[in-house]
Amino acid sequence: MPTKIEKDIVSGQDTTGHEWDGIKELDTPVPRWWWYTLWATVVFAAVYVVLYPAILPGGATPGILGWSQYKVLAEDQAAASSAQKGMRDKIAGADLAVISSDADMLNFAMAGGRAAFGDNCAPCHGSGAQGFPGYPNLNDDEWLWGGKLADITTTIRFGIRASHEESRSSEMPAFGVDEMLDAKQIDAVADYVLSLTSGSAATGPGAEIFKENCVACHGDKAQGDKEQGAPSLKDAVWLYGGDKATVVQTINGSRKGVMPAWAGRLDEATIKSLAVYVHSLGGGE
Repeated sequence: MPTKIEKDIVSGQDTTGHEWDGIKELDTPVPRWWWYTLWATVVFAAVYVVLYPAILPGGATPGILGWSQYKVLAEDQAAASSAQKGMRDKIAGADLAVISSDADMLNFAMAGGRAAFGDNCAPCHGSGAQGFPGYPNLNDDEWLWGGKLADITTTIRFGIRASHEESRSSEMPAFGVDEMLDAKQIDAVADYVLSLTSGSAATGPGAEIFKENCVACHGDKAQGDKEQGAPSLKDAVWLYGGDKATVVQTINGSRKGVMPAWAGRLDEATIKSLAVYVHSLGGGE
């Protein structure tokens, strides 16, 4: 409740005239150092707005120094590119075998390939190149189109079923959708294909249907054909899944996964570095 203004006997400071439960409020002024600090920050802010980029009510201003973090980043990237140019040019013009045998080029290519993989390939193949359903595991020794350095480079450069005119392409027929086989025949072929992974191929109608429709690509022993991108069906490595329902779905409707062509998106040094890195993961031939 309001009371009269009086002098506090302890501090010697005037009160404000307000009192609560016997406690009187002092009218103590703000210390001078606080005002100095406040005005120093105001002056600093004004100078900063003039010198550096700022957002004001009238819009953004570039600042009279012309500084920006984007500019610093661009300068850092240019400096890094300049420092790497000699080795990158050397890798771009070198044969893959030479890159693999030269310690300096190999180390540089491995580091660059690892970074490029994380930026461009990991979203599909995984950060550890472990793959996902529909995206190959790059750590094993099963390769649809070959695992030699030259094979991997060609795959990266031109892609699989991509728009590039030199892209690798193969199409498994959609045996059910295109009415080449009926549901019973597809079921029999699926049983036969699944039996191959056990090492003792089943006999019966599935084997005959496989022989008539599948050996042209997968081989008479289901060993696959890397020239056509046809997988081996004798192991337990499955791109889309090895349960019967998935195998039936694959035979019925086919699969037409696409890997983009990186030629034109990545430069030659990066493509070769990627090939070297992927080849080193443990599954390169």
